[in-house]
Amino acid sequence: MADVNRGKRPLSPHLQIYRPQLNSVTSILTRITGNGLIVGGILVTWWLLAAASGPDAFATADGVLTSWFGDLVMFLSLWALWYHTLAGVRHLYWDTGRGLDLKTAEILGWGVVGGSVVLTILTAIIV
Repeated sequence: MADVNRGKRPLSPHLQIYRPQLNSVTSILTRITGNGLIVGGILVTWWLLAAASGPDAFATADGVLTSWFGDLVMFLSLWALWYHTLAGVRHLYWDTGRGLDLKTAEILGWGVVGGSVVLTILTAIIV
């Protein structure tokens, strides 16, 4: 039989009462940064291939990568690299069976977020 109350029920009641936790947000962000690193990798590969192809191709690729948009993409890729690395180290630590209690997991989550920002800024200043 058809469900006569189907149209009267909310579709996703959990979305109205659910507060995202730091661990879920950092997990999602790890996946997003991993995919974002692909974009940065493709741009760097294009730049290297253009350098091998000749001066005209290199001038075009270098113009894109040294523009404000290219600088922004490379800076965000740098942050994504640090974030993804620190999140991976955190997961390796979790794989040992340590740091799984809520307090430690939250401290590690904030460490990944804060550490990635600090390391990105330090790397941008040094390089």
